Amino acid sequence: MKLLNFLLRYFPPGIALEYVQGGQIKTKMIDLLDLSAQTDIRQLAESIRESEPVITERVMDQLIESLQKLQKKVSDTGVKRYYKYKTLKTHLCPLTNVAFDKLGKRCLTGSYDRTCKVWDIDSGKELLNLEGHKSVVYAVTFNNPASDKILTGSFDKTASLWCSQTGQCLITFQGHNAEVVVAKFSPTQNKIATGSIDCTAKIFHMISGDEVGTLSGHTGEIISLHYNDDGNLIITGSLDGTISAWDTRTLERSSVLIGHQEGISNCSFNFDCKLIGSSSLDKTAKIWDCRMNSCLKTFLGHDDEVLDLAFDNKGQKLATASSDTTARIWDVSSDFQQLNLLEGHKEEISKVCFSPSGHQVLTSSLDKSARLWSLESGKCIQSLDEHSDDVFSSAFSYSGDTIVTASKDSTCVIWR
Repeated sequence: MKLLNFLLRYFPPGIALEYVQGGQIKTKMIDLLDLSAQTDIRQLAESIRESEPVITERVMDQLIESLQKLQKKVSDTGVKRYYKYKTLKTHLCPLTNVAFDKLGKRCLTGSYDRTCKVWDIDSGKELLNLEGHKSVVYAVTFNNPASDKILTGSFDKTASLWCSQTGQCLITFQGHNAEVVVAKFSPTQNKIATGSIDCTAKIFHMISGDEVGTLSGHTGEIISLHYNDDGNLIITGSLDGTISAWDTRTLERSSVLIGHQEGISNCSFNFDCKLIGSSSLDKTAKIWDCRMNSCLKTFLGHDDEVLDLAFDNKGQKLATASSDTTARIWDVSSDFQQLNLLEGHKEEISKVCFSPSGHQVLTSSLDKSARLWSLESGKCIQSLDEHSDDVFSSAFSYSGDTIVTASKDSTCVIWR
């Protein structure tokens, strides 16, 4: 084995070893979730060297330098204030969803006008207009980290794969009997998965476009779908009030998480895929043990439907957003207690997410604003007020230096 490079992952912190073995270039990721300003970098470097034969004394200075750079980045707790950089007058009809590429240089917008558009963040210019769907384009995503392909899901019952450089439609995936509302790339395989109002999910080959199989079992619409980190497991959340786990190799349902009294609004894995979080219209959120398929905690406190949830990048905290105009932060690493109540919005909060560093929380509300909150104090740091209608979604770029807010007013605002 021969070491080629150290590659840094800032959020959550980790370092990858890129090396050659048997003529092939391979990568091994080392998670450093406990890295902080107090970490002894030289001691950490020694422990990594002892466990990784590919690291020799000759590259120790380079390893230490890389770890110091990573430590500086993750230890920065400074509060950034954002200013309005550009307004993207994106579509003739309201937007549905937005997504960043890995580098935060481009974003996608889906719309009721049946198109998906690709935008240059720096210039604010439209790069591509992806046309071909016959109804609302609802789901949009890049295949990060490569970001060379785009996947769209539409109310026309299909999903489409596009080249992110030329805008060419490469494949259209067909087979659903109703609207496709979620579409995801497999993290490790040349496959994609779709979820539909027809109560099923499907897996397709990304190269041939052939259907691999149908995941059947829900009795209500599927509105959420996520792969685990190795692509061997999919979870689906449904309006039937359950979350199903599916083995993508056998196409069999491996478990059903039952406990919510009403429909699921979202479900997600945490960072190491040991936990599953679910939010529900029954005013609660739950944390589940992915291996034991058991509920570890039911989070009570919201006075109305819980519409969204998000884990932080380390998978140790959970944010929930509700129709009761509040968001809440919960500890999921030890005692499952509420850490903060975020109050200030005047209408329901439809979306919530953590900043990449995990120090801030971003909420989107029907009160025409998005808000940034301090995770430590629970106080509102900044209100992003530039829209004339509901803000239904907002997102951070990978580095956290840019935010995009998307509104029913058919515009996106870039904040820097």
